[in-house]
Amino acid sequence: MSWRDGHDQSAMAPKGAPPRRAAQYVRMSTEHQRYSTENQSDAIAHYAEQRGIEIVRTYSDEGKSGLRIEGRDGLKQLIDDIQSGRADYEAVLVYDISRWGRFQDADESAYYEYICKRAGISVIYCAEQFENDGSPVSTIVKGVKRAMAGEYSRELSQKVFTGQCRLIELGYRQGGPPGFGLRRMLIDEHGGAKGILERGEHKSIQTDRVTLVPGPAEEIAVVQEIFHTFVKDRKSETEIAEALNARGILTDLDRAWTRGTVHQILINEKYIGNNVWNRSSFKLKKRRVQNDPEIWVRAEGAFEGIVDPDLFAAANAIINARSSKLTDDEMLEGLKEVFEAEGFLSGLVIDEAEALPSSSAYRSRFGSLLRAYQLVGFKPDRDYRYIKINRRLRELHPDIVAETIAGIEASGGKVERHPRTDLLTINGEFTASLVIVRCNETNAGSLRWNIRFDMSLKPDITIAVRMDRPNQRPLDYYLLPSLDMTLPRIRLAEHNGLSLDAYRFETLDPLFDMAVHVPVSEVA
Repeated sequence: MSWRDGHDQSAMAPKGAPPRRAAQYVRMSTEHQRYSTENQSDAIAHYAEQRGIEIVRTYSDEGKSGLRIEGRDGLKQLIDDIQSGRADYEAVLVYDISRWGRFQDADESAYYEYICKRAGISVIYCAEQFENDGSPVSTIVKGVKRAMAGEYSRELSQKVFTGQCRLIELGYRQGGPPGFGLRRMLIDEHGGAKGILERGEHKSIQTDRVTLVPGPAEEIAVVQEIFHTFVKDRKSETEIAEALNARGILTDLDRAWTRGTVHQILINEKYIGNNVWNRSSFKLKKRRVQNDPEIWVRAEGAFEGIVDPDLFAAANAIINARSSKLTDDEMLEGLKEVFEAEGFLSGLVIDEAEALPSSSAYRSRFGSLLRAYQLVGFKPDRDYRYIKINRRLRELHPDIVAETIAGIEASGGKVERHPRTDLLTINGEFTASLVIVRCNETNAGSLRWNIRFDMSLKPDITIAVRMDRPNQRPLDYYLLPSLDMTLPRIRLAEHNGLSLDAYRFETLDPLFDMAVHVPVSEVA
C-alpha cells in the first residue's frame, strides 16, 4: 500500500524512509466549530504523522464560503503554485470534501482536483472513509459527496430564507440603516425594548431582534413635509432637496439632500409601517438580481407609520404617472442617454436623473432593472473598474481642495472652507466649489468628461478638475462661472470650442490671481 493510499491506521511509514512532502489546505466559513482551521490542521497533522508525511506548506481560507473560488485566495494560490510548477510537494491534504468546497456545480470541484492530478499531485481527504485512489468506487463516492456538499448549502440557504421571511412577518428588521425619521429599536427575546441602536451599532446577542420606531419629532415633521410638498404643492424631488439644503437640514447620513434621497423617502413603504424584504436576491453567491414585486416579502403594519397611507399612495401615483405616458422606446432612449453620460447605471443613478422616470418604474415596465440595462447595452457584471476609480477620486478630493486652499493663501488671499460641503469662500467676496471629473472612454475610443454642478450650493465658480485617461492625475482645469452655466450638467470632449475651452487652464494660477488682494493705493 502506497503512502497516498488508505486510511488504515496501521499504515505506518517504513522505518528510515525519508518523509514525503505535502501541503495542507484548510478552510473555515461560519459553520460548526469542528470545522475550525485549528481542528482541521490537528486532524491532518495526525494523519500525516502516521504515514510519514511532512507538511511543508499551508494554504488557508478563513471565514470564506466554499460556494465558489472567488475570494478564496488560499485555494487560488494553491492552484496557481501547482500550475506554474512552483509546488515543492507531492500531495495536498484536505480534511474532507466539504472543505475543498461546496461548489454548486460538482464538476467545478472535480476540475480543481483534476488540475492537481494532471500535475502529478494527489488530493487526499483525510477524514473521509474512502480512498481517493482513482478507482471506480472512489470516483462514484466523490461524486455523491460533492453533490451532497452542494446540496447542504442549498438546503441551508432555503432554511435561512424561510427564517428571514418569518422574521419579516413578525416585524423585525433585516439589516440596513433605518432611514431619515426612523430609528432602530433593539428588542429582547421576550419582545421587550432594550434601547435605540445608534449608527454603526449592532445587536450582539443572537436572540435579540431589531425593529423600526419613529425617530425625533423634528425629523418626522420633515418627512411629512416632504410628502405634503410633493403631493399638495406639486414640487419636484429636486426642488424639495434644494429647499431642505437651504435650511441646513441634513439627511440621516449627515449629507446634503439630492433628488435621489428625497425620491427614496417617497417610495419606501417603511414610512407607512410596512416591512418589505426580498427586493433583490444574492443566493448562493450567484449574481445579484432584482426580484419582481410579486415575490417581495411584505408585512403590512409591522411598524408604527409616520406618514398617512393615503398621502403615501397619492405620492406614488404621481411617481408612477410619470412613466405611464412614455412608450417603452422613450424610456429606453432616456436611459441610454444617461448611460452614455455617466458610463454606468444603477438604481441611484436613475433616481438622481431629473429627466428619467424612477428606477421602480423601469422595474415595473421591463420586469427588472437588469432587463432595462440589457436593452440599452449596459452589462453590470462586465466591468466594475469605475467603482475603484470613484473610490480613488473621492480619496483624492480632500488633497486637491487642500492644495487649492494653499495656493490661494500663498497668493495672499483668504479662504474659508465649509466643513461639510467643502464650499470655499474666497476673500469674503465669492464662493467656489471644486469637483473632480472622471474621464470616460466611449466604445469608439473617444474621451468624455461629465461635469455635474452642485445646484444646491450655488457657488459663484465651479472648479472642474478634469482627470487624465487613466484617472490618475489632473489633466487640466475649467473655471466655470455660474452666470454662464445654466444647465445642471455639461459634457466635455477632448476639444470643445471657444464657448467652453475659454474657461480651460493648464493650472489653477488664474484662480490664485483672482484671489490676490490688491492694495487700494495701487488701484488708485
